[in-house]
Amino acid sequence: MTVFEAAALPGEPPPADSVAPRDSTPDAPTSVARLNGTIRDFIARWNTVWVEGEITSWNLRAGNVFARLKDVRSDAQISVRVWSSVRARIPADLAVGDHVVAAVKADYFVKGGDFSFIVSAMKHVGLGDQLERLEKLRAQLRQEGLFDASRKKDLPFLPHCIGLITGEKSDAEKDVLRNAELRWPQVHFRTAHVAVQGDRSVPEVLAALKRLDDDPEVDVIIIARGGGDPQTLLGFSDERLVRAVAAASTPVVSAIGHENDHPLLDDVADLRASTPTDAAKRVVPDVGEQRALIAQLRARATSRLTQRISHDIAQLEQLRSRPVLRTPDPIIDDRAQEVWLLASRGRDTLTRRLDTAQRTTAELRASLRALSPAATLARGYGIVHLDDGRIVRDAADAPAGTPLTVTVDRGSLRARSEGEIPEAG
Repeated sequence: MTVFEAAALPGEPPPADSVAPRDSTPDAPTSVARLNGTIRDFIARWNTVWVEGEITSWNLRAGNVFARLKDVRSDAQISVRVWSSVRARIPADLAVGDHVVAAVKADYFVKGGDFSFIVSAMKHVGLGDQLERLEKLRAQLRQEGLFDASRKKDLPFLPHCIGLITGEKSDAEKDVLRNAELRWPQVHFRTAHVAVQGDRSVPEVLAALKRLDDDPEVDVIIIARGGGDPQTLLGFSDERLVRAVAAASTPVVSAIGHENDHPLLDDVADLRASTPTDAAKRVVPDVGEQRALIAQLRARATSRLTQRISHDIAQLEQLRSRPVLRTPDPIIDDRAQEVWLLASRGRDTLTRRLDTAQRTTAELRASLRALSPAATLARGYGIVHLDDGRIVRDAADAPAGTPLTVTVDRGSLRARSEGEIPEAG
């Protein structure tokens, strides 16, 4: 990106190079270079697109091709350029009048102000059939449930070891490693270098995926590749690779191409990252953010604890300030006097009740003694009864010779009846 620096002098209009096009005015215009640079920077953010058309011009210059494509249903046309490095990868029989599909990226030539498209791939019409087959496979896999969110595995918060499958010394590898290390310097990677396009791509990616999935130390696997045309990304829509990713026990992150690239691997992976850089940000937490979060939580905990302690201290001081705790002696003395009075009343009441009970008991004892046969025996009387226990009340009940027992006040006597004694005349 071109950098323009203002160097305006006091009282004079700013240099044209320092004025952004959106800020230009009649008194402070922007420069042509600044305008063209702004247009180029804006266009540079556009992604690669596939376009269908008819070749109307095909001019070869120093190994490069300058051509034009016309819309097949209208008169709309675009200018395209095919550099020599790309020309070697496209069909050699392309010519004016051919119906083609091309992967193009917008380009703006600042010096001449020319707008054109750079071709990265071009095919005769027929690639659409391949894309149609991919869409049918996508529908089949969706119907089988391989795209369901319920089967996708959660990524670990802080993976101890990250498996990375990517091209050797590729920009994707550099982006993932650099951004991951910036976010968490102690992050550890286990990288498997594979071919990311061509016939070797799918077998090598499958072998690397199996090796990393079987490694117990690998917590998550990233499959990364830089952007490219759909033709070069077809390997990441291969049914074998897609099903292998779905069956993997380790969470898999797809980081293929740019935002608009959408191979089948994106749908079946546990997480789809828009770019390799985005994959690093989604997999590895930012140590600065985590430290800030911990500091925030500690500050909140400290604040809450301080508030709680302050509140409890205030409550304790309030309780201590109450008379019952500040000077408890008078209250204790008052209660001690009350307890002494209650105890005295209790003793008096108990004494009166005991005296009454004693008098009642003596009266009952006297009454019982008066009614008891023992009192009669004490006056000299006796009780005569037979051996079978019957009391003799009639002399006729004890004929002469009958054994008798006579009970007196102190003991019993054995006697024998002499019969009935006649009454004195």
